[in-house]
Amino acid sequence: MRAVITVIGQDTVGIISKVSAYLAEKQINIVDITQSVLSEFFCMVMLVDLESSTEAFSDTVDALGAIGRENHLDIHVMHEDIFNSMHKI
Repeated sequence: MRAVITVIGQDTVGIISKVSAYLAEKQINIVDITQSVLSEFFCMVMLVDLESSTEAFSDTVDALGAIGRENHLDIHVMHEDIFNSMHKI
């Protein structure tokens, strides 16, 4: 199963590190990643593979949400199928 993770917030040192460290700890592979800084805003989109994950999808959603709150970031995790369905015309 794959998912799309979005991260948005004020640009600070270590955002990518914090998110990717959590993913590595849970055996979640980053398939693709893009990030940019728009003025002072950090924006990142990741496609991840949860096939080897050591925890349930809902736990991953909750944990990344907590990382976001702790770091004043907006982090959303969406199953790839839902993401694709939302963007079909």
